[in-house]
Amino acid sequence: MNRFQFVEDHKDAWSVKRLCEVVEIARSSFYAWLAAAPQRAARVAADAALAARIRALQDPQQGGDRASGAPRITADLNEDAPADERVNHKRVARVMRQHGLAGIRLRKRVKTTVPDQSDRKFPDLVGRDFTAGEPGRRYVGDITYLPIADGTNLYLASCIDLGSRKLAGWSMAGHMRTELVEDALRTARRERGTLRGAIFHSDHGSVYTSKSYATLCERLGVTQSMGAIGSSADNALAESFNAALKRELLEGRPAFPDQATAYRAVFRWANRYNTRRRHSAIGNIAPNAYETAASAMKRPGSDGDSRYLIPTRCSRSAWTA
Repeated sequence: MNRFQFVEDHKDAWSVKRLCEVVEIARSSFYAWLAAAPQRAARVAADAALAARIRALQDPQQGGDRASGAPRITADLNEDAPADERVNHKRVARVMRQHGLAGIRLRKRVKTTVPDQSDRKFPDLVGRDFTAGEPGRRYVGDITYLPIADGTNLYLASCIDLGSRKLAGWSMAGHMRTELVEDALRTARRERGTLRGAIFHSDHGSVYTSKSYATLCERLGVTQSMGAIGSSADNALAESFNAALKRELLEGRPAFPDQATAYRAVFRWANRYNTRRRHSAIGNIAPNAYETAASAMKRPGSDGDSRYLIPTRCSRSAWTA
């Protein structure tokens, strides 16, 4: 118990002087604490109001995200807020901790990559450089599984733009055949208009090293890139994306109730991921907002290339953004 509160609770039975001597505090300190009671009550009320705002931002029924932690919540709270109403991220973290509002965490990871048994190899053109920058230049992808309550799985293949963190293409099916990753790449091509000249980076899964996938990449003008065999760090951004998707959709549950629910959940999540989900690697804004800003801010160089005014470097901690 707070020693000052102890004196306050028992001052009708014993003198303040005696109580302060017993609990070893100065009487002046007790009276100063007592005088500050209205300010403490005001802070408690303000923190409760802030906690209510945070709950609303995490409520999926209101378009929120239960996985949002203090950095994203702070950015949401401060978006378009007047300078005198902005909230410090340390206060947000404290209130979330005190009110049990921490973002949900993924409880387990499952390896789904089927090792390549062929001799087909592609050089690593990314080299663990997952920094943001100009969209449409480099993409990463992977496959993750989505468990269903009846014991089956759905599989999702992704194609993520390294420059903007946008989920440019994705595909879902009840199998892990090559068509799954081909459909994701074709979706990205339709979204972008063209992938010619781009790099696509993946692990050494058999679907990515297949002749069929290599043929599709050649036809679309995509250069394949792969990390070392057995090294998840070489495709860390795609691994992080998979972890975020499962954490935020399953929220600790073991499985989706059925396949239809899983399809709908992924569709809604993918749309929110591109339009509203903030990423620290791109300045705590959503991928679509980043691409809009990048398009507006680029300026043609004399040789026809584009140079970006947006900062493009980020630390490796941003892989999990």
